[in-house]
Amino acid sequence: MPKKVKFPVKLAKYLEKAGVKHDILEHKTVYTAYDAAQTMGKKLKEIAKTLLVAADKDYYLVLLPADHNLDFKKLAARISKTAGKKIKVIKIPGEAVMAKLLKVKAGAMGAFGGLHKLPVMMEKKLADLKQAVFASGSFNHSVEMAVKDFIKLENAILGSFGVKKKIVLAKKKK
Repeated sequence: MPKKVKFPVKLAKYLEKAGVKHDILEHKTVYTAYDAAQTMGKKLKEIAKTLLVAADKDYYLVLLPADHNLDFKKLAARISKTAGKKIKVIKIPGEAVMAKLLKVKAGAMGAFGGLHKLPVMMEKKLADLKQAVFASGSFNHSVEMAVKDFIKLENAILGSFGVKKKIVLAKKKK
């Protein structure tokens, strides 16, 4: 029998202390936002895809609807405006950097920048939703909560830096 994976304790305490209403969704092991949508029967736009981005020497968590790709130029412009300085290089660092910086397993990054003292950038289209599903830092759990509560909790900086991609979810076999 597979061993039961627990919800990340640090995140549980963080959410409890903040007093925000949320639901912990337990699901089979998933490695991508696409897999999460398939597993939970959610629309891709309801899943917040989390990316770690290096902007010059600073790091940011960037959240996009799962059906969007990142426009690096638009993100650089938005971060430049926020930081008050021109961002020269913007890139997604390797998994080793992510694992070392965030102290998580490669690929198991959560959406909650406050846990890592990282600023959170959020695509405006995600902010238009009432509810969304956010990565918890576990391959087997996600957090569903009101987007406005997430924005407030994380002091998320909104911007338009996502580009809709054409993906069609496969129909579940009955």
